Amino acid sequence: MQRAKTFYEGVFVGELQKLESPDVEMWAFPMHDTDAGASGALVKMDGCPSGGNSTLVYFTCADCADEAKRAADHGGQIFREKFSIGPYGFIALVSDTEGNMIGLHSMQ
Repeated sequence: MQRAKTFYEGVFVGELQKLESPDVEMWAFPMHDTDAGASGALVKMDGCPSGGNSTLVYFTCADCADEAKRAADHGGQIFREKFSIGPYGFIALVSDTEGNMIGLHSMQ
């Protein structure tokens, strides 16, 4: 969990907040009505290994190439560099330190 937490805090330049919950370790992403990003949390619980997920979460960014570079700088890997999705902007795909793939989206 510490490695994943460090990765996401480094990539998105923010601090995750610990949520108290019995039998589950959770760290929440900051959520603000006017800021870009995604709400949710990193969750660690018995019987649920990390990696191999089938859901891809996209984070909104000013320029997804910046977060992709920071992902690589913080121990992740770039799966696909920034590329155009036509009038819908651009995306990049990265994997975190646990092997989970995430999407990064921006309009520039």
